[in-house]
Amino acid sequence: MHAIEVNNVSKAYGAVRALDDVSLSVEKGEVFGLIGPDGAGKTTMFRILCSLLKPDAGFAAVDGFDVVSQMNEIRRRVGYMPGKFSLYQDLTVEENLKFFATLFGTTVEEGYDSIKAIYSQIERFKGRRAGALSGGMKQKLALSCALIHSPSVLFLDEPTTGVDPVSRKEFWEMLLMLKERGITIMASTPYLDEVRRCERVAFLDHGKIRGIGTPAHVLNEFADIFNPPGITHAKTTGYHNENVIEVEHLVKAFGDFHAVDDISFTVKKGEIFGFLGANGAGKTTAMHMLTGLNQPTSGTGRVAGYDISTEHEQIKRHIGYMSQKFSLYEDLTVAENIRLFAGIYGMNDKDIATKTDELLEKLQFADHKNTLVKSLPLGWKQKLAFSVSIFHDPAIVFLDEPTGGVDPATRRQFWELIYEAASRGITVFVTTHYMDEAEYCDRISIMVDGKIKAMGSPEELKKQFNMPDMDLVFTHLARQATRSSD
Repeated sequence: MHAIEVNNVSKAYGAVRALDDVSLSVEKGEVFGLIGPDGAGKTTMFRILCSLLKPDAGFAAVDGFDVVSQMNEIRRRVGYMPGKFSLYQDLTVEENLKFFATLFGTTVEEGYDSIKAIYSQIERFKGRRAGALSGGMKQKLALSCALIHSPSVLFLDEPTTGVDPVSRKEFWEMLLMLKERGITIMASTPYLDEVRRCERVAFLDHGKIRGIGTPAHVLNEFADIFNPPGITHAKTTGYHNENVIEVEHLVKAFGDFHAVDDISFTVKKGEIFGFLGANGAGKTTAMHMLTGLNQPTSGTGRVAGYDISTEHEQIKRHIGYMSQKFSLYEDLTVAENIRLFAGIYGMNDKDIATKTDELLEKLQFADHKNTLVKSLPLGWKQKLAFSVSIFHDPAIVFLDEPTGGVDPATRRQFWELIYEAASRGITVFVTTHYMDEAEYCDRISIMVDGKIKAMGSPEELKKQFNMPDMDLVFTHLARQATRSSD
């Protein structure tokens, strides 16, 4: 008997066929990957297998139990980490764990042995709110909550999106430990290093299975999607004499804790500057100071010529900003989003109207001017969000993990937009947890424990630390951290 069995399953939302005659099976104790672009149907598949959604057609079973007629048996046997929600941010670590134990009719004490190896790593923070934990600690708590009732099958929907490479590696080491206990694991992920840790994978695209097999076989067969050709950046040297960011001895303290601890650096006009660090290293705090959202405890900084301590409102008008978590209003149309953000950036109505038409033409969105953003494909949303962030021709655009959870081909298209902006003299200040994207930057800084531990071009850093790629450079430095990110 298979641990998971899916036969000819279909599911539609109106005219959209999220799953279209899908069949697959997973062996007991197998680590199975479900991969594919955003909107491929992966989350719908997880929700059906966890008995949270009924298929329109076909049959699915987990541990031999029908997901429709035997949902109570299913829920006793599965653990589920959804992509967008799995913890209550305002509850403490301990309160979250107790809540999930109660849901499954057990107690923390009864289930403790099944989570001890993972939960013991965060147990000393049991009185802290989940929202105050770093990405790596949230992972461990969410996994503990999913395991508290000793499930036999674990479903993980992009559990590591937005988490630094070192924490991702630690998470997958925990999963392999669970496999040794006989737990079957089905996981989706956009990270190719995680795809390769699976025993088999299914490539889902537009609701259909396009291939099933070993990671090596599937990634090779669909290399155009998962391993697109690299892109080269013709560095524009003409701009690189003028500093647009200048930081000296910058500190941000919260009580005795120095989130940013005496950092100094400059960034030049037209430069693509990668700002890297593990979760909790201090990079988000530093970015908040540079964008005028927070003021420093001490030290000085200038962004686009304006003082970060006294001229934050002027800074906000001369920069662009795009984040992974929020950048567009889904219930507004394409044109309404452009108009809204252009107004926030202080543009007048005449310029907005003219530039909107130019942008829609350039993006080939003219026919979608009045389309709601939520109905656009992910790649289109990304293009639009980035274009909106530089619509007012800012001196600098800050990109905070803009490609989190995005497939390689779409990420490559996004970086082409970044290169085009840099060629026009716009400075790009970008954080990312994808180390292949770090290779695309002109220069990189890596923060550890609130300090900048390394800075230089990708080639310089690889040579300095005698490492073949940026992933190993980052891992080497991040593992030297002495303070807890929480």
